[in-house]
Amino acid sequence: MKKFIASGLLLACAWTAQAAGLDSLENFVKSAKSGRAEFTQVVTAPAREGQTARSKTSSGTFEFVRPSRFRFVYQKPFEQTIVADGQTLWLYDPDLKQVTSRKQSQVLASTPAALIAAAPDLAALRKDFNLENAGEKDGLQWVQATPKAKDGQLRSVSVGFRGNELATLDILDGFGQRSVITFSKMELNAAISPQTFNFKPPAGADVVKQ
Repeated sequence: MKKFIASGLLLACAWTAQAAGLDSLENFVKSAKSGRAEFTQVVTAPAREGQTARSKTSSGTFEFVRPSRFRFVYQKPFEQTIVADGQTLWLYDPDLKQVTSRKQSQVLASTPAALIAAAPDLAALRKDFNLENAGEKDGLQWVQATPKAKDGQLRSVSVGFRGNELATLDILDGFGQRSVITFSKMELNAAISPQTFNFKPPAGADVVKQ
């Protein structure tokens, strides 16, 4: 932010640029009732002493219907499915032949999923996150979201928007692991069948309730 006569004008311009991040988030939450996209996720673990940090890249598809249903399907390099059906959060790992289920109400409030697919409005997000404008970087307007709950699982989420379109999530967890999810081919307010979010554990899979 920049400073007096000229400074007053510069401050106004800087405020406008910064406000764009929260404006974009609010518009996205209000207007994007559904959507689908492709995504690429790069997970980087903190470097151990004497070693360089290692990254793993995965990709897949994402669909949501606000306020409480979404589906992530990881396709490469390994298959995995995460489905929120409005009541239960399901995680299916075909390689392990294991399904994990948890009540959505207990796990989604302070997660990145709440920011992009679960919360009905900005007021609901503010109950669980401190939200701050984070300016412009790499052609995107950014919002910094810090969970109010201090449980150590999630440190912060930076949400990047291109206009009112969700472009990137930059997630830092309590262990110092960074996960950057980049969305492409985003279709907002797409017609998505309710059946998309129905999940039935495959035959032979172990089901673990948490």
